[in-house]
Amino acid sequence: MGNGHAHSQDHGHSHGHKHAHGGGHSHAPADFGRAFAIGVVLNTAFVIVEATYGFLSGSMALIADAGHNLSDVLALLLAWGASIAAKRAPTGRFTYGYKSSTILAALVNAGLLLVAIGAILFETLHRMSDPAQVEGMTVVIVAGIGILINGGTALLFMRGQKDDLNIRGAYLHMAADALVSVGVVVAGLAIIFTGANWIDPLTSLVIVAVIAWGTWGLLKDSVKLGLLGVPEGISELDVREFLSDLPGVEAVHDLHIWPMSTTETALTAHLVIPSGHPGDTFLHDISEELAHHHRINHATIQIEQTRDCAQHGQGCAP
Repeated sequence: MGNGHAHSQDHGHSHGHKHAHGGGHSHAPADFGRAFAIGVVLNTAFVIVEATYGFLSGSMALIADAGHNLSDVLALLLAWGASIAAKRAPTGRFTYGYKSSTILAALVNAGLLLVAIGAILFETLHRMSDPAQVEGMTVVIVAGIGILINGGTALLFMRGQKDDLNIRGAYLHMAADALVSVGVVVAGLAIIFTGANWIDPLTSLVIVAVIAWGTWGLLKDSVKLGLLGVPEGISELDVREFLSDLPGVEAVHDLHIWPMSTTETALTAHLVIPSGHPGDTFLHDISEELAHHHRINHATIQIEQTRDCAQHGQGCAP
């Protein structure tokens, strides 16, 4: 963790460098293999049932929900594959392993949701101009089953969705579906009592709005991680302040914080300490503090004795 090793580089003059590697608090993603397997099987079966009855009953709301459920199955498979890949050991080519595949999965999931929104919207607008006859009771029964399946699957991912964007992608898909199914049940009952078939495509539009709302957040966060932005919940300013306030530190420069995956964060920084390297305990303590208080579990710290930052292009921040 705090295994400093010295090497010197010539920057016009020579000075010592040491590195601290803080990898002792690797928060490996929780294993959601069973949750993914259950979710995929249940939702695949439900997509087939829902699409079939949607066509038979003439309900665009059911077909819209089936389309979204199909994107959910793909989303679950993607997130599952990424969570497995993230556990694979690093190689000579992929020195971080395949951890960042979870970021790609979250990004692709957001894209899948956008495609589903477009397809549903296209068909719904067509139905608005030409409402079809809808069998309300079929809609209510099938959507009722959907509430149980989607709600149950969402619960399986609930504990992991706060800490892992990949799991959050899966959770969002399922939670949105459960809400959508509630809306479809309400629409089915409204059609039974009023006979107004336009309620069905209108419900479909509401479904699209709900999906779009969840998708925007997922897309924004996954793009940010894809661009190696500082992950949510970590403040670059707070980290810089913590490093600057360490005993003997005159300046901090080349501070970088980036996501290695949807659950793990890395940091590199140069600390200017004129009095020289304070020892391995100092590095160990920095790693512990970054892991426990800033959720950064892979830290590499370089110690420099002179404030020579001109060639770094960033200058030194005190």
